[in-house]
Amino acid sequence: MRARYSAYALHNADFIMQTTHPDSPHRKQDKRLWTAEILAFATQTQFAALTILDTTADTVTFRAGLMQNLRDTSFTEKSTFKRVKGKWLYVMGQYD
Repeated sequence: MRARYSAYALHNADFIMQTTHPDSPHRKQDKRLWTAEILAFATQTQFAALTILDTTADTVTFRAGLMQNLRDTSFTEKSTFKRVKGKWLYVMGQYD
């Protein structure tokens, strides 16, 4: 989760796409469109902090500190991951 948060902050769309599970509802078939969506979010967002609140074998609950247009858009999410060929891939998250 920390690596994905950092990738968003660094505008590294390739890393986000590579660490998204094939079954994730966030995955897009059109890579150019998906890249554009990731970069649009990343460039409009200031990434202030990431706090890991809890972990299990396949979940991470975290608080992401974000700002967009001088507004606090922070959120808490419980993310589910699946391990594929030794790598943890993001599947989806539930927001509080």
